[in-house]
Amino acid sequence: QVQLVESGGGSVQAGGSLNLSCVTSGYYYPRGFTAWFRQAPGKEREGVGAYYFGIGDTYLADSVKDRFAISRDNAKNTLYLQMTNLKPEDTAMYYCAAGSYGDGPWTAPRIYSYWGQGTQVTVSS
Repeated sequence: QVQLVESGGGSVQAGGSLNLSCVTSGYYYPRGFTAWFRQAPGKEREGVGAYYFGIGDTYLADSVKDRFAISRDNAKNTLYLQMTNLKPEDTAMYYCAAGSYGDGPWTAPRIYSYWGQGTQVTVSS
């Protein structure tokens, strides 16, 4: 059984930084994308960033590309999201996703088979 466990969330003031981690355990053949999503109350889940296995390309949403960085340590089965210059609009539950065995853009939640339980990020002004 594949499990994804996120950590690193918390409460910070605007301009602060947080580093999220997502550890994958269980039998898991890494292919396609593994990604970070976020969901604020009353809003749809949106893709924040993704890592593509094989070639190691990374992708970030336009809203965060100048402030966030995504990386993966394959030896540790861990996906990271480094967040700097946080803004109140970054407040959301952040989820890790993996197992993109379906076709579609990395921003589509439907292509992922596995999800973590989420870690809360709260940014105050």
